[in-house]
Amino acid sequence: MKSLLLTSLTLLMCLFSYSANADYDRNKAVAVEKVLFGTVISARNVSQEELVEDKNSGWKTFGGALIGGAIGNQFGGGSGRDIATVLGAVIGGKMANNRSQGKTVVIRLVELMIEVECSEQHCQQFMVIQDYDQQMVFHRQDAVRMVYLANGNVRIDKQF
Repeated sequence: MKSLLLTSLTLLMCLFSYSANADYDRNKAVAVEKVLFGTVISARNVSQEELVEDKNSGWKTFGGALIGGAIGNQFGGGSGRDIATVLGAVIGGKMANNRSQGKTVVIRLVELMIEVECSEQHCQQFMVIQDYDQQMVFHRQDAVRMVYLANGNVRIDKQF
């Protein structure tokens, strides 16, 4: 019985664990198409709330029902045990489903207006929105480079 309870708790912890990974790593070498140099005209921090839907919610609901049924099976006897098992499965599945409905994630972004180095009297301006990096905070008049990556993305970095 103790091993079943320990196994159930371990499964429960695995089902409800959540980890987030950053999509971009500045220390990773990537192919570059071209680089433009310019100056920040304006920088504004913005945030976006996003409802992240859990792709594994069906499996989590199933696991919750399985664990709930196993725990419910420990109580009662005869038809009472059957009722406790079914009730435990329903409650476990419902709890797991409620926990895996989705999570609201706040995404911090920075909106940059950049003026690329002028040629004669023609200056180009670009608006770029990218993820906020607390180690790369942008201010007005910062010298930056626009890095066009081979995968089609554009990243803005400070010139040092």
